[in-house]
Amino acid sequence: MKLELNITAPKFKLPSVFGGEINLEDYKGKKVLIAFFRHAGCPFCNLRVHTLNKHYEDFKNKNLEMIFFFESPATLIQRSTFHKDVLPIPILSDPEKIWYNTYGLEESSRISAMSHLTSIIQSTIKAKMKGLPVYTMAAGESINTIPAEFLLDENLIIRRIHYSTSLTDRMSIKDIQEFAGTSGYGLSM
Repeated sequence: MKLELNITAPKFKLPSVFGGEINLEDYKGKKVLIAFFRHAGCPFCNLRVHTLNKHYEDFKNKNLEMIFFFESPATLIQRSTFHKDVLPIPILSDPEKIWYNTYGLEESSRISAMSHLTSIIQSTIKAKMKGLPVYTMAAGESINTIPAEFLLDENLIIRRIHYSTSLTDRMSIKDIQEFAGTSGYGLSM
């Protein structure tokens, strides 16, 4: 079931793929972008990670932190130099999709198929040109997972939600920057 705006984000306390523990409660007092991606070799997702990572300093200066979830097993993500370079943004592994389900992410063979038909070649080429990993799914990863992004205010209240309608559909960087730049608790969308 999809989450709604203006509720407290479901709290988690999980090991980070590259060490340490991430407790959402520790982010109180900061704004947070929680992004759920597909598997670690997905060109659509790795392009998004690359884009968000380029804005890390700007977001951090505006008191906005990021947390990334992947459905891939931690051991698979740990082998990726690209994902190691995303640090200090924590990456969390959820192959059982406990948190994907908690945050209301959906599986859709229709959305996945349409995205692959219309965008996979361009996205793969773009990812390869940037040196991003692109590979097929490992056992247990799903071709049908549809990404989502959540913006939380300083009290960990969900103020913006973006459930993707295609594998290239994400919250705009401008919207994230505006949210990060607002004082107080942000605006609902």
